[in-house]
Amino acid sequence: MARARGANAVMAAAFETTYGTAPVSGFKKLPFVSAALGDEQGLIASDLLGYGREPLPPSRDVVNNEGNVVVPVDLRNFGNWLKLLMGSPTSVETTGVYAHTFVSGSLTLPSMTVQIGMPEVPSYGLNVGVRANTMQIQLQRSGLLTATMGLVAQGEIKFTTTQAGSPTEAVIERFSHFQGQVKREGTALGNVVSADFTYSNNLDKVEVIRPDGRIADADPGMVAVTGTINVRFADTTLLDQAASGGPCELSFGWSIDADRSLLFTMHSVFLPRAKTPVQGPLGIQAAFAWQAAKDPTLGKTCTVVLENDVASY
Repeated sequence: MARARGANAVMAAAFETTYGTAPVSGFKKLPFVSAALGDEQGLIASDLLGYGREPLPPSRDVVNNEGNVVVPVDLRNFGNWLKLLMGSPTSVETTGVYAHTFVSGSLTLPSMTVQIGMPEVPSYGLNVGVRANTMQIQLQRSGLLTATMGLVAQGEIKFTTTQAGSPTEAVIERFSHFQGQVKREGTALGNVVSADFTYSNNLDKVEVIRPDGRIADADPGMVAVTGTINVRFADTTLLDQAASGGPCELSFGWSIDADRSLLFTMHSVFLPRAKTPVQGPLGIQAAFAWQAAKDPTLGKTCTVVLENDVASY
């Protein structure tokens, strides 16, 4: 009997028309680094007395299906994860280049069916009712650029054959850390050593009583956009803003060329006061754990623009 290996694992996904109902077509093959989706059902130890010291059989608990999927931040496939996280974008074409604009705060969010296939066994786990709770991206000088998606699913159905048919596949073209840039109020922010940010939908699992032990849905809560910027202490720009208490615009972006780029813009970011500790003879750094809020003029917290050659998501 063949043993399952990660090298041969395949992910296919399609957006659902009805929450928790797997579509019969429209699946796309998506690249991934790791995946931890799948049903878990715990056991509850027996509390009955009167049968001696030997334990009675346990009872089964509710079914949970949530976990992280790490995916590459790439030019074409990443738009599917942005749509799951923030809702459908507004797409505009300019001479063959499509600008897809995703905006925070949508009242309704889409759901997805995600199949994790292990063909050696064979085993194909069809995770239905998948919603995106969080997305976390780290910026650094080198390494591979990935996003960690925190997902919540309604449940998983196991099959011995694929349920995704022949999924379509987009050419993979990854953004790289060295193509990244952090800007404050539209101007490049110097001396940034590393940064990270998290977009959260704060999903509220609807945990109803039902015979299959699954959730009914996961409703979006308050949007939260937070992050950290670590900078070499060379000027007081960020310290002065933190002291004043006022907001600024921060953007995190990667660009391959003029027609291929990804830009996250947080429109109203507040910085806390931060220490500049001296911990030895080397450079002094300051870390700012920022929080974003709705811009009173724009009426939104975050905008993401993905420019590529994909017509729509």
